[in-house]
Amino acid sequence: VQLEESGGGEVQAGGSLRLSCAASGNIFNINDMGWYRQVPGKQRELVAAITYGGRTNYSDSVKGRFIITRDNGKKRIDLQMNSLKPEDTGVYYCHTPRVVTLDYRPLEVWGQGTLVTVLP
Repeated sequence: VQLEESGGGEVQAGGSLRLSCAASGNIFNINDMGWYRQVPGKQRELVAAITYGGRTNYSDSVKGRFIITRDNGKKRIDLQMNSLKPEDTGVYYCHTPRVVTLDYRPLEVWGQGTLVTVLP
């Protein structure tokens, strides 16, 4: 099972970017999915998460600016990031704490990460 991210890049402060994450492999079901951010010297932190049913959770630092959405049929989540700030800079990782494979094994999976750079 893999999570493949796309959509990172460089943008001026105040701009927008959209990240996507698609799951692939022998997947029976994926429960919660989300995005984490990591900057050098700091722990990876949760940015936004979404349940299979569509309930969302955001860190206080991105509430009102970021929107996480999900397409269960495509096994995909997106993160629309608006009004970006330099402090949003970091490597963004797609994550699921639990994906059940076709042979009913539960796995935790991380994507490889995509870099977002917000210029002042």
